[in-house]
Amino acid sequence: MEEYLAYGYYGLFSVSFLAATILPISSEVVFIALLSAEFNPLLLLFSATLGNWIGGMTNYYLGYLGKIEWIEKYFHVPLEKIQKIKEKIYNKGAFMAFFCFLPAVGDIIGFALGFMRANILIVNISMFLGKLFRYIVLLYAFNHGIKYLLP
Repeated sequence: MEEYLAYGYYGLFSVSFLAATILPISSEVVFIALLSAEFNPLLLLFSATLGNWIGGMTNYYLGYLGKIEWIEKYFHVPLEKIQKIKEKIYNKGAFMAFFCFLPAVGDIIGFALGFMRANILIVNISMFLGKLFRYIVLLYAFNHGIKYLLP
């Protein structure tokens, strides 16, 4: 029976990774289901956070593959304006990665930060903390209310 428990953690990691991409998957539902099945909360927190963070960084790297020149060419934005925005985003804007846990816009934030070449170290740390925050709040909500509503 013990070996089957690992599949729950691997499954949560996989779902969390996919949920951080553009796929419409809810890692929260799987997280709550596994908490209800009395899986180890800390291992669930680790699996979900790690998978979601790696998925978010995948969005960053996909954005990084884009070319700044495309904005100038296709959206007719002057290169000087792009450079000013890029300089602002490089350090200060990189902290926006914390909000990559938000539904719908989170994926876009990660992609945009990659496209604008935001500071990778700050993006990594901010994004990881944001993803961790999301699952800590969910764990807290489960322990202080949601589990009492479940059958």
